[in-house]
Amino acid sequence: MSKKRVYEIARELGVPSKELIQALAEMGMPGLKAVNTVDEEEAEVIRELFLEHKGQSTVEGAEGEGTPTPVAVEPAPAKKKPKVGEPRPPVVAVLGHIDHGKTTLLDTIRKTHVTQQEAGGITQSIGAYQAEVDGRLITFIDTPGHKAFTAMRARGAQVTDIAVLVVAADDGVMAQTLEAIDHIKAAGVPMIVAINKIDKPEANPDRVRQELAQLGYTPEDWGGDTIMVPVSALTGEGVQDLLEMILLVADMEDIRGDPGGELDAIVIESHMDTARGAVATVIVKNGTLRERDIIVVGTTWGRIRALVDHQGKRIKEAGPGTPVQILGLEDVPPAGERVELVRKPNQAKALVEERRRKALEARRVARPLMTFEDLFEAAQRKRLAVVLKAESIGALDAARLELGTI
Repeated sequence: MSKKRVYEIARELGVPSKELIQALAEMGMPGLKAVNTVDEEEAEVIRELFLEHKGQSTVEGAEGEGTPTPVAVEPAPAKKKPKVGEPRPPVVAVLGHIDHGKTTLLDTIRKTHVTQQEAGGITQSIGAYQAEVDGRLITFIDTPGHKAFTAMRARGAQVTDIAVLVVAADDGVMAQTLEAIDHIKAAGVPMIVAINKIDKPEANPDRVRQELAQLGYTPEDWGGDTIMVPVSALTGEGVQDLLEMILLVADMEDIRGDPGGELDAIVIESHMDTARGAVATVIVKNGTLRERDIIVVGTTWGRIRALVDHQGKRIKEAGPGTPVQILGLEDVPPAGERVELVRKPNQAKALVEERRRKALEARRVARPLMTFEDLFEAAQRKRLAVVLKAESIGALDAARLELGTI
């Protein structure tokens, strides 16, 4: 007998999974999750119950018109304030142990789900890209692993909506897997596990499930809450299922953005280009960035000269969920800085000068006074001078953090 997942039934009924689950809970079927599987007979019962419930709600709404009859009822629990705006593309970060296939997975998604450009177009890496799945978009951060993820969090930035943890089926949970889990937990974002390399003869997905279950992440098909999807980034097997799970989690989390709201945009990558000057890649989470906007980013500012999307095309504006390169800043901002809109250049200059002054004062206070003995000891100590060079600030942050652990 064929089985169906609850979210597939919701799709057939044309309603969000969240709405179907809430309705079923009200009718005495609590505890269902969107990824739970049911047989065809149970699926039919769910369809009938939901349609019956929907019909009753409509009738009750119509009967309620007119003079209300006072009835003693218990006060309902306070409902969460509904989110403002419209559904936007979720922002996804891919983390995991080295050599477990993070880059291959991102490359496979890019090749199979990013709309092909017109002939003659230039495809370039801007640190993020958008994949199209069933007519919807997902924004993937394509930066150097969880070190950059940590650097952004250290500056108070929360750009990621969903984290995908990649674990190799032939290797299992490793040191950096545990580190990545800690970062995801600290960020407080939902996690989906991609059990990669299932095409290998020595692959053992159940071993990965068991190891993660021991860490408190029980797979949903074992009755837990953690979505785990077996994939092969090399062959593409299971990648479509993973993307569907990302969209499902986005629906359950009700990820929204208001194009007309207050700007919330965060830098994820930046570098100095010899031809174009300072270039920063930002992801807009709320509001809209437009050409000619005057912006302040940490201790630098500028008027947006151009906005470039992940396919190298110039665009006039970038709304919620969009990754975009900004040209026109005076200097290169670090990853994790927020983009602020200001009205006038003088206002931007004053704000930046004040921040630079405070940063300088903070460095002076933080630097301890040295005695003659301290200076003599420092002169005697052997030191290794290291010059770090990287193609972007994000890569530089990742290298600096990695060296700091030695």
